Amino acid sequence: MRASTRLLWKLSVILLLTVVSEAHVDPEPDLASTGQNKCAHDEEAADVTEYTARRAAAEIERETAEIKPPQQGKRPGKRHGGGAIPQGAEMNWPGKWELFMKSSGVSAMHAILMPLINKVQFYDATIWRISTIKLPPGVPCHVYDVKANKIDCWAHSVLVDIETGNMRPLALTTDTWCSSGGLTVNGTLVSTGGFQGGANTARYLASCDNCQWIEYPKALAARRWYSTQATLPDGNFIVVGGRDALNYEYILPEGMENKKLYDSQLLRQTDDPEENNLYPFVWLNTDGNLFIFANNRSILLSPKTNKVIREYPQLPGGARNYPGSASSALLPIRLYVNNPPSIPADVLICGGAKHDAYYRANTKKIYGAALQDCARMSLNSARPVWKIEQMPTPRVMSDTVILPNGEILLVNGVKKGSSGWGLGKDPNLSPTLYMPSKPLGQRFKLLAASTIPRVYHAIAIALPDGKVLIGGSNTNDGYKYNVEYPTELRIEKFSPPYLDPALANMRPKIVNTATPKQIRYGQRFNVKIELKQANVVKENVMVTMLAPPFTTHAVSMNMRLLLLGISEVKKEIGDFHQIQAVAPPSGNVAPPGYYLLFAVYNGVPSIGEWIQIV
Repeated sequence: MRASTRLLWKLSVILLLTVVSEAHVDPEPDLASTGQNKCAHDEEAADVTEYTARRAAAEIERETAEIKPPQQGKRPGKRHGGGAIPQGAEMNWPGKWELFMKSSGVSAMHAILMPLINKVQFYDATIWRISTIKLPPGVPCHVYDVKANKIDCWAHSVLVDIETGNMRPLALTTDTWCSSGGLTVNGTLVSTGGFQGGANTARYLASCDNCQWIEYPKALAARRWYSTQATLPDGNFIVVGGRDALNYEYILPEGMENKKLYDSQLLRQTDDPEENNLYPFVWLNTDGNLFIFANNRSILLSPKTNKVIREYPQLPGGARNYPGSASSALLPIRLYVNNPPSIPADVLICGGAKHDAYYRANTKKIYGAALQDCARMSLNSARPVWKIEQMPTPRVMSDTVILPNGEILLVNGVKKGSSGWGLGKDPNLSPTLYMPSKPLGQRFKLLAASTIPRVYHAIAIALPDGKVLIGGSNTNDGYKYNVEYPTELRIEKFSPPYLDPALANMRPKIVNTATPKQIRYGQRFNVKIELKQANVVKENVMVTMLAPPFTTHAVSMNMRLLLLGISEVKKEIGDFHQIQAVAPPSGNVAPPGYYLLFAVYNGVPSIGEWIQIV
């Protein structure tokens, strides 16, 4: 893949030097010279001091909790309401696979669940000039070569109804290959970057049944291919990295062209011979700063000052970003009725490949074993360290999905090789469940295997009904079928253990007419549920909010689950109960926008309802 496409990329960079030269670049401090927890300005030094002093006590509490998890029914003092995850009945059901669609029309290389309309957006790469679904009547074909009068009448984007599988093809003109994305406050998808003419593009698709793409080919200051887009506390976006883009920038309002870049020493210093720092992991920390991980190193960056607040310890063992392609999640954020000044946040990084895995697979056809470790670190600790655990099987190119009950599903990918055209071998067909609240050594469980290999360019996203939508897989440069791993168009749904039919009577039902559609930060609000259980109390109930991620290339951008504080649970007439929950305290913890709201009883979630933080 990279030999020819990178040459095209370099040539296109040269041709557009005049455009890029207009962009103003601000430097980020050299990490090698700043030293750990040091930065250029007194403001950032003060931030580090604040971390050390203010968060030491919280870290001691967290380490104690990891050694001895809270007992069911116990509450952590003044922070009652939202402390421990209810353990519930032991769930031994291995899950269930079902075929949802025989064909998604386009290769599901990128995916996101659109709010309110409950439809998933899939799109592929327009550079291929083919898919399996035509543009609808009345939609003009895309003329991609005016001189030769070459046209593309295939759709490269589809909206899929998650219940019926009905598809609506959409027209795209700029190339979306290996792009990034996220949702605005009002639920509009903003897709950024891509290949060649799409690299500087920002695209907008509103969340409605009849909306069309609007594309702005000059919106970005740098060409973004394999970059990561993250939502900021105010609902705006940052775009980080990409091939030959060792910097970051902020997306301006729709229709405006950004000209300002910020240099990243982290990306420069982690760009090894195989790159291994594309699609960096970017997570919004609960203090409003950005955790950025590239290759094997990570920093905390202030989006207000664009200064590095701290460096974290290196993660040993191999490469974790494309083409090393581990997967990552910001673990569920526990909130309380009264939150501490520093709200804990843990990051998880699972799998990946050795630093030379791409080279060995691409040039020598040696497909080494993927990494088998999962690393976890507390971002706000005064003494952050990576705590390493071993998964049941090795994984590279897997997808990480946060489930509405706070558990993590690791799915898709391979056991050998690397990302790239045909470079992954031995598909990993068995999902692994990671249970973050369990003690060390008891957090992993292998689940029922699929029969469909999902290798390079696969996706996985959580749905409102608690199932996980699984699709994609195309390790070919185009749509090819007579090969080892054909272009995969079938879409599956996976039911996690909490959807065991034997647990159906434990599944709450949210009364949507008695639950708000919008909430404000810190607001107390009621969630009315119907549940045929006798013992419905705070200790076995959770209210969670899941932000729908943009998923591609083993990266789930902006994926976030909040475990809300609960002040009380009241029994009402019959099987109805009123849960009083507390909304997140700020945009640092939960950026404004749409979330799926779930009620969870002893680990079994309801069907999610859309709610908006305004």
